[in-house]
Amino acid sequence: MASREAKHPENVEGNYYVDEECIDCDLCREEAPNNFTRQEDEGYSYVYKQPENAEEEEECKTALANCPVEAIGN
Repeated sequence: MASREAKHPENVEGNYYVDEECIDCDLCREEAPNNFTRQEDEGYSYVYKQPENAEEEEECKTALANCPVEAIGN
């Protein structure tokens, strides 16, 4: 389960976030490309934009549900 205390600092404020457990598998960036991006230097994902509509919300929920290491929280 993702931890707010361990979330990456690049996450924008809001419900969704990625924590330090991220293994850079690319799943969240594929499932919700409008909301997740990659921190290139360190190699992990983070939320760069919170969902703004029902479609983005569903994509973020799917990314959260499918994250193999449970690094996405809300």
